[in-house]
Amino acid sequence: MEKKFKEFGPTSWSIDNKTAIYLLTVFITLAGILAYNALPKEKFPDIVLPQISVVTVYPGAAPKNVENLVTKPIEKKLKGITGVKKITSNSVQGLSFIMVEFNSDQDVSKAKQAVKDKVDEAEADLPPSPNEIVAPPRVAEIEFSEMPILFVNVSGDYNLDQLKRYADDLKDKIEGLKEIKRVDLVGALDREIQIDVDVYKMEAAQISFNDIEMAVAYENKTIPAGNISVNEMSRSVSVTGDFTTVEKMNNLIVTSGPGKSVYLRDIATIKDGHKEQESFGRHDGKNVITLNIVKRSGENLIESSDKIREIVDELKATEFPENLVVEITGDQSEETRITLHDLINTIIIGFILVTIILMFFMGATNAMFVGLSVPLSMFIAFLVLSGIGYSMNMIVLFAFLLGLGIVVDDAIVVVENTHRIYDNGKMPIKQAAKYAAGEVFLPVLSGTATTLAPFVPLAFWSGMMGEFMKYLPITLIITLTASLIVAYIMNPVFAVDFMKPHEEVDQAKRKKRIRLVSVFLIVFAVLFHLGDMGSGSQTHGARGIGNFMILMLLVYLFYQFVLEKMIKKFQEKTWPAMQDRYARFLDRVLKRPRQILFGTIGLLFISIVAVALRAPKVEFFPTADPNFIYVYVSLPVGTDVQYTDSITKVVEKRVMKVMQNDTDLVESIMANVAVGASEDQFDVSSQSHKGKVGVAFVKFGERDGKSTAVFMDKIREEVKGIPGTEITVAQEANGPPVGKPISIEITGDRFEDLMAASSALKRYLDSVNVPGVEELKTDLISSKPEISFVVDRERSNREGIKTGAIGTDLRTAIAGKQISRFKDANEDYPIMLRLQDDQRKNMDVLSNMKVTYRDMAKMGMIRQVPMSAFADISYNTTYGGIKRKNQKRVVTLGSNVLNDFNPNEVVAQLQAAAAGFKVPDGVEINYTGQQEEQAEQMGFLSTALLISIGIILLILIIQFNSISKTLIILSEILLSIIGVLLGLAITGMNFSIIMTMVGIVALAGIVVRNGILLVEFIDILVEEGKPVREAVIEAGRIRMTPVILTATATILGMIPLAVGFNIDFVTMFTELNPHIYFGGDSVAFWGPLAWTIVFGLAFATFLTLILVPAMYYLAYLTKERVRGWRKKPATTH
Repeated sequence: MEKKFKEFGPTSWSIDNKTAIYLLTVFITLAGILAYNALPKEKFPDIVLPQISVVTVYPGAAPKNVENLVTKPIEKKLKGITGVKKITSNSVQGLSFIMVEFNSDQDVSKAKQAVKDKVDEAEADLPPSPNEIVAPPRVAEIEFSEMPILFVNVSGDYNLDQLKRYADDLKDKIEGLKEIKRVDLVGALDREIQIDVDVYKMEAAQISFNDIEMAVAYENKTIPAGNISVNEMSRSVSVTGDFTTVEKMNNLIVTSGPGKSVYLRDIATIKDGHKEQESFGRHDGKNVITLNIVKRSGENLIESSDKIREIVDELKATEFPENLVVEITGDQSEETRITLHDLINTIIIGFILVTIILMFFMGATNAMFVGLSVPLSMFIAFLVLSGIGYSMNMIVLFAFLLGLGIVVDDAIVVVENTHRIYDNGKMPIKQAAKYAAGEVFLPVLSGTATTLAPFVPLAFWSGMMGEFMKYLPITLIITLTASLIVAYIMNPVFAVDFMKPHEEVDQAKRKKRIRLVSVFLIVFAVLFHLGDMGSGSQTHGARGIGNFMILMLLVYLFYQFVLEKMIKKFQEKTWPAMQDRYARFLDRVLKRPRQILFGTIGLLFISIVAVALRAPKVEFFPTADPNFIYVYVSLPVGTDVQYTDSITKVVEKRVMKVMQNDTDLVESIMANVAVGASEDQFDVSSQSHKGKVGVAFVKFGERDGKSTAVFMDKIREEVKGIPGTEITVAQEANGPPVGKPISIEITGDRFEDLMAASSALKRYLDSVNVPGVEELKTDLISSKPEISFVVDRERSNREGIKTGAIGTDLRTAIAGKQISRFKDANEDYPIMLRLQDDQRKNMDVLSNMKVTYRDMAKMGMIRQVPMSAFADISYNTTYGGIKRKNQKRVVTLGSNVLNDFNPNEVVAQLQAAAAGFKVPDGVEINYTGQQEEQAEQMGFLSTALLISIGIILLILIIQFNSISKTLIILSEILLSIIGVLLGLAITGMNFSIIMTMVGIVALAGIVVRNGILLVEFIDILVEEGKPVREAVIEAGRIRMTPVILTATATILGMIPLAVGFNIDFVTMFTELNPHIYFGGDSVAFWGPLAWTIVFGLAFATFLTLILVPAMYYLAYLTKERVRGWRKKPATTH
C-alpha cells in the first residue's frame, strides 16, 4: 500500500518563501532584544492587591472612642459595597485603620472609587470639629511597590540637625527621579517653631490659648489687596506680615488695654526647635538618619537603584564633606540582579545541556537549529510581554526556564521527522520538510494544546497568591504558542537549507576548513586581548570576548577530532542497537500486558505507602536560608519611644553578640524604632512601642556554604528574658504575605467575653506545651494606662463652659496645636502652641489649669475657672487596640513555628489539643493566617488539576474519537504521580503546597504529549495495513527517539535549577573565574517545582514507552474478544 503524504499549508508557504522567513527571523531577534532591554526588571511581580485601606487620624482619642466615633460609622457604610470578601479594622490610640478586601474578580480602581464614595458618605457621621480629625480619611490601594526598594543611611560626627540637612539634600535629589514615588526619613528631627507657654503667667495675664492663636495667626499673614493702576501700569498690592525671625514673634502683642500691653515673650518661650523625636535608626550600632525609598509602580527596579547610587556618589564627590558616611543597605535590586543573573545563567546551562543531547541524536547542525527555537520563542514572548505591560521578574524568568526543555519539543519532533523522511537524501529535502511537518502537525498541535491545558486554569488563579503566581502560566502559554510558530514556520526553512546527507568528507578540504576556522578564531582572540590591554578597562569585556573565542576554538577542535566520531558511532551503531533491544523488549511486554498494567497500579499503592511512612515536611511556600533575620520588639502600647529605643539597644547588642564570630556573613545590622518596626511590611505608621533589629547577610555565593538558618534559633535563645517585652524572630517573606503559621481567631460581640476566652485558651494551650510552637502571643493589649477627665456637666454648664472648650484647651496644653506656618527661604514649618515641657507633663498643673473665657451673661467679663472645679480625674487602664472582622470584634493568638518542625503537624496538634477547650457562648474560634490561605490554595489547585484533565480529555476525544485511546493516554497523568511520590519518599524532600502542586498540575500536560505522539503513529501504521502488534512495536521503535529526546530535553532544562547549579559565564571569560556554586534563593524557591517535574517526567517516559503500548495492545485484544463474543451467538443460531 503506497504511503500518502499530507502537507501543512503555512509550513509549505514558508519553505517556498525562505527570504521572507529569514528577514522575519532577523526582525524578531532584534525586536526581541530591544523588548527585553526595555522590560522593567523586578524580583517579584509588581502587583496591586484587591485590598483598599482607609486610614483616619483622630489625635489623642482612646481606642474605644476611635472604634465608636470613627471605625464603626465608616464600616457601616462600607458593608454595602458589592464584591467585598471581608472587612477588617484596627482602632488604636489616635488612629483608625480599615482594610477592605475584595474578591479577585473585582477591578481594583473601581473598588477604590466605591470605597471613596462610601467614605465620603460616612464623613457626615464622623466627629465634626476640624480640630479633631486633622485630615479627611485617606483611601489607598495596597501595592507591592509600596515597600522600600533600598535604604540610604546618613551618619557621621555631626549633630542630627546637620545630618538632617544632608539627608534633605539627598531626599530632594532622589525624589526628583521619575522612577521614585517618595522618600521617607527615619531617625530625623523635624523642625518646628515652639511657643511654650507658662501656664501661671498666662493665667495671671488673663489670656487664653485662643487669644495667643488669634494673635499669631492674624499677624503671620501675607494678604493680597488687589491691583491698582500707576502710570498706566497695573501693580498688585499686598500686605506682607510673615514672620521672618523668632525675635519678631517675641515682640508680638497678644492683648493690649488701658493698662500694660502683654507681649508673647511675657507669657511664653519661643524657640526654633524640633518635634520630639518620634523614630530612631541605627546602622551597626551607630545613630543614622535613614531614607526609605519607595519607587513608582511599574518602574525598573535596577535602573532606579543605579540612578540613586549615581546621585549618592555625585553628592559625596562634590557637596558632602569627606567624613560624612553615606551607605546603602537593603537594596532589593542586589537580590533582583542575583536572581536574574542566576536564572539567566541556569537557562544558558540548560540550553547547553539540551543542545549536547540533541547533537548525539540529530547531529551538530540539526541540534543547533533546533536549539535556535529556544531564543526565537523567547524573543517572541518578550515582544508580547512588553505589549501587555509585564515586568521581567523571577516568576517570568522561571516560566522561561520551565519552558526551556518544552519549547524545543515541537522543533525536535518536526526536525526529527524531517530527518527520518529525508532518509539521508533519498527524498528531496524540500519535499521531506513539507511532508514531515504535515505528518506530525496534528499530534504536535494536540500535544502542545494538552501541555498548555493545565496552565489555562492557573491563569485564572484568584487572590493574593494568584496575582503573584499567574505570571507563570501566562508566560508559559505565550512562550509555548511561540514555539509552535517557530517549529512550523522557521525550523523547516532552516532544515531545507542546512540538512545535508551524511557523506564522506574530503579529508584535504576538511583539514583546510579546520585551519581556516582556527586561524580566524585565534586572530580575533589576539586582537580582543590586545584591545583590552590598550583600553585599561576595569570590566575586561574585550578580554572576555577573546577568551570566549579561545573556548570556541577548543570546542570546535574537540568536535572535529573527538565528538564527531562519537556522534557518528552513536547514530549509526549505539542508538539503532538500543532501538532494536527496546523493540525486542516491547515484544516480550506485549505477551503479558495485564501483568505490566497491574504491576504499575501496584507500584502506585506502594509509592503512596512509602510517602506516608516517610512523612515529608509539608510547607505552604518554600523557604530558603535567610537573607535577612528580623527581631521584632513589642512593648505595652503607649510606651515612650525613648524607653522603646533603650530596650531595642539591648536587643541590638545581644544580636551583635550572636553574630560576633561570623562577621564575614553579615553585611549590616540595622535597628528601627517606631517607624518601619512593624511585622506588617505594608505598615508605615509610627508606633512608639515597637522596635526592630534586622541582620542583613552577604550574598549566598559569598557564604562559603555556611547556613544562615542556624542563627534564627541562636538569636531566639539570646534575646529571651527581657521583662515586659514581647520578642519575635522571623526571616524575610519569600513571596506574598500569608500570615503566621499559627493564627487562631477568637470572634464575638462582647469584648469582655473575648478577653476571657482568649486568655483561657492561651493558658490552656500553653499548658499542653505543643512542641514546635515558638510562643503563643495575643494581639489584645488590655492594660494600656489612661487618665480620664470626667466632666460634671451640671457644674460645667452652671459656669457656662462647654465640654468642647475643655477638651480643646487640654489637648492644646498637652499635644500642642499648629496655629500657623513659619516660612524661610527653603521650606515652611509648623508653629506649635503648647504648655512648657515641665508643666504639660505634670498632672497637678493640668488638673488645676484654668479655663479662661468671657462670660457673656456678665457683660463679657473675663472669668477663669480651674478644671478641677468641674472635672474629676480617674486613673485606669483601657485596650491598646480594638480589632474587628466583618463588624465583629476579634482577638488573635499567633505564633511562628520553630525551624525543625512541620507547621502543618504543629497546627494539627494544636487543633487536637484545642478540641478539649470549652468555647463560651457567643464566641467563635477559627484557624486563619497561613492555614486558611493554605486550604484555599490547595482547593484551587486541586480544582485546576481537575479542569486541566477535563480540557485534556476533550482534546483527546476530538483527536482520536476513541474512549479507550483517550483513557490510555490520560492514565499517564495519574500514574506519573508514582514518580513524584517515589522521588519524595527516596529523597525526603519537603512537600510545598504551592510549588509541588503547581508542578503536578504542569506535569499533567507535559506527560500527555509523548503519549499522543506514540498512539497517533500506531494508528497511522495500522491504517497503512500493518498488524496491530507489529504496528505497536514499530511505532514504539520509531517514536522512541522523539520521546526520549523531548523528555530528556525537559529534564535537562530543569536539572540546573533543581540542584541550584550556578556558573557566572561573564566572569568565567573576563576573570577566568566561573564562581561555581550550588544552591541559592532560586533553588529554594523553585526547587520543589523543578524536582516534581523531573521525578514525574522520568517515570512518565517509562509509561510512554512501556505501559502505553501494553495498554494499547490490551485494549485491542479486549475489543477482539468482545467482537468474538458477539459473533458466537450468530454462528450457533
